Amino acid sequence: MRISSTTFRVLITGCALIFFADSSSAQARNGSIFNARAAGVSSIADKVAARPGDLITVLIREEANVNSTEASDYSKSTALDYEMSKINIFGKSIDPLPSLGAASSDDFSGSATYTKKGSFSARLTAIVADVLPNGNMVIEGRREVRIDGESKVIEFSGILRRWDISSTNTIDSELVAEAKVTYSGVGPMTNATNRTGVGAKFHAAISWLWPF
Repeated sequence: MRISSTTFRVLITGCALIFFADSSSAQARNGSIFNARAAGVSSIADKVAARPGDLITVLIREEANVNSTEASDYSKSTALDYEMSKINIFGKSIDPLPSLGAASSDDFSGSATYTKKGSFSARLTAIVADVLPNGNMVIEGRREVRIDGESKVIEFSGILRRWDISSTNTIDSELVAEAKVTYSGVGPMTNATNRTGVGAKFHAAISWLWPF
């Protein structure tokens, strides 16, 4: 039996479709070599964070420059001067007549100047915790470093737009909305540079009793 060229092409096409369909289903099955859910990104796809569980690197660069000046000037003065000109009781006058005089003044002036500068920079990899309906992503990250009994912890959270992420999957902290940066330390170095224990409470009490 001879097979025509048209029939042969139809058979080849059908076999190819069956082969690729079986490959796709095998890739989607658990236990196969390629897991589409685990990888999800091809070698030519965009590798920036887009889904819950994806990672993104946050470049923390925060600077604070505060300068505040206040001044007040208050002045108040009062004067009181009363004198009786005549008192007649039962036809008898009183002499000398009583008089009353008083004066007071109150002056207050004050000024205050507050200046503070600070900067903080760090690099932290955060995880996408949630994706909002409008596409914005909620990220959370934590990094802890322990050296010789000293522990330093950096925590970062906020909301970002996917379009602000660079091609290297990084984003500047100034582009993150509702950003919260926390830097804390525990250990001998932290204790040496901060008041602790009874000394801290005593200094706080003195500052409250005599704030000048």
